[in-house]
Amino acid sequence: MYLETIDSPRDLKGMGVAELEALADEVRGALIARARTHGGHLGPNLGVVELTVALHFVFDSPTDAIVFDVSHQTYAHKMLTGRKEAFLDPAHYDDVSGFSSPAESEHDPFVLGHTSTSVGLAAGISRGRAMAGTAGHVVAVIGDGSLSGGEAFEGLDVAGELCDDLVVVVNDNAMSIAENHGSLYEELRRLREAGGDVERNFFTDLGFSYRYVEDGNSVAPLVSALEAARDASGPQLVHVHTEKGHGFGPAVDDPEAFHNVGPLDGRTRGASPLSWSDVTTGYLNRRMAADPSTMTVVAATPTGLGFTPAMRAAAGRQFVDVGIAEATALTFSVGLASAGMRPVVCLYSTFLGRAYDQVVQELGVNRAHAVLMVDRGSVYSMTDVTHLGLGDIAMLGAIPHVTYLAPATVPEFEAMMDWALDSCDGPVAVKVPGGAPVENALPDLVRGSRVAIVGAGTFYPCALEAARIVRERSGVEPTVVNPRVVSDVDAGLAALLAEGHDAVVTLEDGFADGGFGQKVSAALAPLGVAVVVRGFPKDVPDRYDPDTLVRQARMTPELVAEDALAALEAVAARRAAR
Repeated sequence: MYLETIDSPRDLKGMGVAELEALADEVRGALIARARTHGGHLGPNLGVVELTVALHFVFDSPTDAIVFDVSHQTYAHKMLTGRKEAFLDPAHYDDVSGFSSPAESEHDPFVLGHTSTSVGLAAGISRGRAMAGTAGHVVAVIGDGSLSGGEAFEGLDVAGELCDDLVVVVNDNAMSIAENHGSLYEELRRLREAGGDVERNFFTDLGFSYRYVEDGNSVAPLVSALEAARDASGPQLVHVHTEKGHGFGPAVDDPEAFHNVGPLDGRTRGASPLSWSDVTTGYLNRRMAADPSTMTVVAATPTGLGFTPAMRAAAGRQFVDVGIAEATALTFSVGLASAGMRPVVCLYSTFLGRAYDQVVQELGVNRAHAVLMVDRGSVYSMTDVTHLGLGDIAMLGAIPHVTYLAPATVPEFEAMMDWALDSCDGPVAVKVPGGAPVENALPDLVRGSRVAIVGAGTFYPCALEAARIVRERSGVEPTVVNPRVVSDVDAGLAALLAEGHDAVVTLEDGFADGGFGQKVSAALAPLGVAVVVRGFPKDVPDRYDPDTLVRQARMTPELVAEDALAALEAVAARRAAR
């Protein structure tokens, strides 16, 4: 095997084209074998195997910096840069992350997990090296899907003016996670059909010298184009036509489904338990069918949100995918609202920051009647360092005029969405809970005394169970509150918690720092009520175990009960000491 002999990119330098092609075949086989038991971003990585081999043959990483966009296509890169065991030996499959990481290798310049950033990052390296007189080429690899992100446009704009030694490689497989959306893709289609032979195009207008490679899954033409770009002066762009899922029939036939997969050998055809994707898509599909003014807006993640191609087709013009453009998803939705429509813009919590300014300015300042549905904002959601969903309560809680709701159950989620769309005339965000959906209604308030447990959203069932434990252990009947609103603490809630209670414990599915619990603490401090705030530390854990993190944050029913009783004892001790 060739792959077993590759410990660094230097080991490729003496290989011929036939050997490089054989190496690419071995890399592809390793990707498929690993996916059978481990899963991962299979389709994107299969499509760039030959491109990655060619990049490391032509350029000298890490002296030449290679910046991959989003990291969905870095598996082959990792194999060729000293991390092959993580793809060849099942015992080492978890030794590396699914994203680029400088902690793993000097060949990874950045931790990268969000799209459209590679050109701007690489442009900064290129300009910085020019200023410092540092040798080495700089390469940015970006997919066609990522080009729809505003950061990609901005990066190209800057690079075309400032960077004399930068190569941008556009990996064009005519796909984002799902199908591409936006007029840019008509330009890419035109270039593909013309074999790149046009007088002017989008890239040359931005100051780049342009080269096209039709067969981006063949090493020889890639090497030729990359060598020419490397040796030329001025900003260079190599447009490479690849096939997503190349070499694996099921991924080629259904590239959307094979973008990111669980273990292939673990796939079953049996019925799956109800998920929050089922709940949210079910609600929105019913709503759109009943009300032509209701529209769903997503930013390149329809499959992850649960919207199948059939669902999208059934919704027709009421379903809009703006591509990788979260900021535009917000502004577009605010525009829809001003025109009398009832838009629901659906974003992952981890991508909310990409549209934060628009939530503040367009949604909040304008008090627009648009609904923001925040998905995967939970400790039980995505667990990679680049894709955490723990900051949305703190983020949205700092924005004036935006009400953030945290349902605990399926009936509550549906009622909140109805209220946001039909009864509220301003901006509302709704947080999709984590874990398995609670299908039955729960009491909104259990009245007790001495200690109150406030459980927001995902952790309201935990609050109820903790109260039961407190009652059994001490005879104290705690008050249990489902706050529903996590962006503010109104006077009524503060009065309820202060009346007859010596202590309050708050639970939330997000960072404690800046979150809902701290708002409760601030509201009750003048009233002399002790508050124990429970949430997650302001940190960026990587590939964590959710149950472990929950235990560490003391948000299991048993530990919450312990803290509630300890808070009562502490209050009693302070009173006795006076």
